[in-house]
Amino acid sequence: MSFLELKIPPPLVVLIVAVAMWGVSLVTPHLDTLIDIRIYSAGAFVVSGVALMGISFIGFAKAKTTVNPISPDKASALVTTGIYALSRNPIYVADLLFLIAWGFYLATPLSLMLALVFIPYISRFQIMPEERALQALFGKDFISYKNRVRRWL
Repeated sequence: MSFLELKIPPPLVVLIVAVAMWGVSLVTPHLDTLIDIRIYSAGAFVVSGVALMGISFIGFAKAKTTVNPISPDKASALVTTGIYALSRNPIYVADLLFLIAWGFYLATPLSLMLALVFIPYISRFQIMPEERALQALFGKDFISYKNRVRRWL
């Protein structure tokens, strides 16, 4: 299945998972929650995701390197400071927060659990190939970074 590596842009993966979550919500029972709790919970995850995404993009902009996840071999710098000192993949964490927000909004437990499908897919077909490319580009610096900073959180 290596043919899927770096092929589907992560925003499209998020969209595919979100549509699948919506589809599941149409055929599974909804939780009887107050609309306010559902909206506020979803809103909190969206705000957190937007903040994390913004901080992440700023890190790339400061380093003047590519943010294109399909071409990690074009990276001109290894970003290891700021939010990247806490997570090697904060943009993917933000994507997951968006999916969790969507799951709360849909208010179906199965839809919310479906958001977790994003983690193994993005890890296998996006993050692992990115890490191979970064290791080839930055060698020992990347290995050292990888050993001290977690992949997700």
